[in-house]
Amino acid sequence: MTDQEFVRFLQDVLPHMGLKWAGFRKVRGTVRRRVKRRLRELTISDLDAYRDYIDRSPEEWSRLQAMCRIPISRFFRDRKVFRLLGETVLPSRAEAALKAGRSNIRCLCIGCASGEEPYSINLVWLTSVVRQYTYLKLDILAVDAEETMLERARAGCYNESSLKEVPREIRETAFEQADSEFRLRAAYRNGVRFELCDVRENMPSEPFDIVFCRNLAFTYFSDIVQRGFLEQIDDRLRPGGYLVIGGHERLPCEGTRYRPLRPPVPIYQKVECLRAGALAPAD
Repeated sequence: MTDQEFVRFLQDVLPHMGLKWAGFRKVRGTVRRRVKRRLRELTISDLDAYRDYIDRSPEEWSRLQAMCRIPISRFFRDRKVFRLLGETVLPSRAEAALKAGRSNIRCLCIGCASGEEPYSINLVWLTSVVRQYTYLKLDILAVDAEETMLERARAGCYNESSLKEVPREIRETAFEQADSEFRLRAAYRNGVRFELCDVRENMPSEPFDIVFCRNLAFTYFSDIVQRGFLEQIDDRLRPGGYLVIGGHERLPCEGTRYRPLRPPVPIYQKVECLRAGALAPAD
């Protein structure tokens, strides 16, 4: 298949899955390789025949959706986000929890892949924040639509390349070498729970103080799905809570109740109301 043929194929099938072509421009090569392997498995000759196969076999849509997922993750990815998490976001939500008489802070990580992001949040809490709030607990719910990714996350073992942005003192304290990999010690995995979940179909319903959704919904979901998805987040995020997105993403802006915390870092705080014309998610 040529690249042009594959682009036309993606432009045809992505809207049927609530996805948009623009998000796949730079990663289409990865998806293309997966689709080529799938065609060989099915002994299908070309994309037109595969499109006919999908129409005759609706269960193939789930397989195609899985091939379109692009998990890219490492510890402390975008260090500015995690610096601000430790300096402002977690202390702010800790103070709000204490004021409300709660004993915990709740965080949701959407599209957690193999666990580096939720574990990074936990490491920030345990190494730089918890000593100020010893009576509070950070509960992290991390969800992904791929069970194989969640199995890797629960094991907590990673290649050295995944740790390249981990501060040296944290790496030496929180990780132990296991053969050719590095295992996050059990004490630093406590408080992180992993669940299988496709958030387009079944969003966790608990109230949360912080929601991480980076490089997923606001990159790959179609515009209409994005707006509905943000509404679901809004229903679950406490007033004053924080939404963290990817560095190259934007929120669906019209009528949003989220203001950038410290541009250009992609962290937004939920506010009760904004005066007319005060909307301004940052570029």
